[in-house]
Amino acid sequence: MQKEKYYYNPNTLKYEKYKISIGQRILRVTGFFTSAFFFGFLAMVLGYSAFDNPEEQSRKNEVKLMQEKYEILDKRIDELNKVIEDLGDRDDNIYRVIFESEPLPDDLRKGGINTSKIYAQLKNLPESEILTSTLKKLESIEKKVYVQSKSYDELANLIKNKEIMLASIPAIQPVSNKDLKRIASGFGYRIDPVYKTPRMHAGLDFSAETGTPVYATGDGVVEIAGSQGDGYGNKVVIKHGYGYETLYAHNSKILVRAGTKVKRGQTIALVGSTGKSTGPHCHYEVMKNGIKIDPVNYFFNDLTPEQYTQMLKIAEQSNQAFD
Repeated sequence: MQKEKYYYNPNTLKYEKYKISIGQRILRVTGFFTSAFFFGFLAMVLGYSAFDNPEEQSRKNEVKLMQEKYEILDKRIDELNKVIEDLGDRDDNIYRVIFESEPLPDDLRKGGINTSKIYAQLKNLPESEILTSTLKKLESIEKKVYVQSKSYDELANLIKNKEIMLASIPAIQPVSNKDLKRIASGFGYRIDPVYKTPRMHAGLDFSAETGTPVYATGDGVVEIAGSQGDGYGNKVVIKHGYGYETLYAHNSKILVRAGTKVKRGQTIALVGSTGKSTGPHCHYEVMKNGIKIDPVNYFFNDLTPEQYTQMLKIAEQSNQAFD
């Protein structure tokens, strides 16, 4: 039961019952509901800011799960990339070494990244950073796999031509030399027989009697056959392919012509002393990709390990060259 309220009326000098008009009642009720609505709305806003509704909570859980899956995917992509890089390393440093093929350039193996329009479109998505990173990694791997596949195709062709390649690489001595007594001068700085000063001797000198057969050390095509006034006298140059060329100088007679195909062990000339020479011998050079290299490393079809060791000692002697 609502308590009755009284107030003191100074006009009548009595306590009178407090009566509320209809307008006041309406105003009070309106004020109550207004306050209740305001504080309710305030509580709802604070509640939404402090706590997620079920729909937003569900979306946040989905995003968190997706990020976790992307992180796992990203790690697996990195592992796959390492496997591909390992294949490339084996390709360059094992397989291509076996077949004496040049390694692929680093910029070709890396493949590069395509700045496609798709990356610009991804910027509008909330997960753009992780999506862009993942797609770029996948695109890079795709290109690396393509390059590696092409490299293996090339190696497959090299395997098919292995027999041809082995027959083409210089692998015997140009002059019969089983007793190893015909090496007069080795590769490196030697005393020039004319100027008597140290000069680079870019081949091996095999002393022999005039008319001794000179053999092609590998299969190939004769590129030069004759004298060119360069001090080598009558010379033969054979192009073997796979980056190899050999030169046979100071011959008394040449038995082949330019453009002729020759086989390993075929007689191509006779020992002589033409050009800048102080005695009958065969000056022999080996070139790999245009660079002159020590021929002593290319007699593996002729020598036993013991003979090879003995040849190295003979070739290293700092004596006077024949040319």
